[in-house]
Amino acid sequence: MIVEDLQKLKYPIGQFNGPEKITKVEIDSWILELETLPNKLELLVGVLTDNQLDTVYRPGGWTVRQVVHHISDSHHNSYLRFKWALTEDKPLIKAYYEDRWAELFDSKTAPIQMSLNHLKAIHVKLVYLLKGLSLADLQKSFIHPEDNLEYTLAFNVGKYAWHGNHHYAHIENLLKRENWI
Repeated sequence: MIVEDLQKLKYPIGQFNGPEKITKVEIDSWILELETLPNKLELLVGVLTDNQLDTVYRPGGWTVRQVVHHISDSHHNSYLRFKWALTEDKPLIKAYYEDRWAELFDSKTAPIQMSLNHLKAIHVKLVYLLKGLSLADLQKSFIHPEDNLEYTLAFNVGKYAWHGNHHYAHIENLLKRENWI
């Protein structure tokens, strides 16, 4: 497979590049994306068979099942990062090995409805929290230990809106390639 094709399969909507100055319009748009993701994802994957769920979305990638569980796990971690940044002064957040989490038996075998339900619940809480934050709150930040950089909550809203769309596109593109939709 050509490197460019693999990059397109890896990053179907491109990598996240947050704007230098984040506006309220962008925040509101990203919050809406987070609000709609759980139902949109469930509509996409809810009717898939176990064989379809256990199909990798790209060579060397995760299965659809692992991606659904990953989104739930990742957005749960993100919610905690928002809470830490709102209650502590520039906390050093806890990173996690998402690749190792995806290899755990539950990520490889559990029914996706568990993670779809969890994603709905965590997004209801996250969106409620985000809608109540002021622009000053969104300037609070955390330190990520992998790169030791400081990230604002405003940036993190965009990053996780992108993250959900990124993985949604992985699954949607697979379904189109396989003529499953």
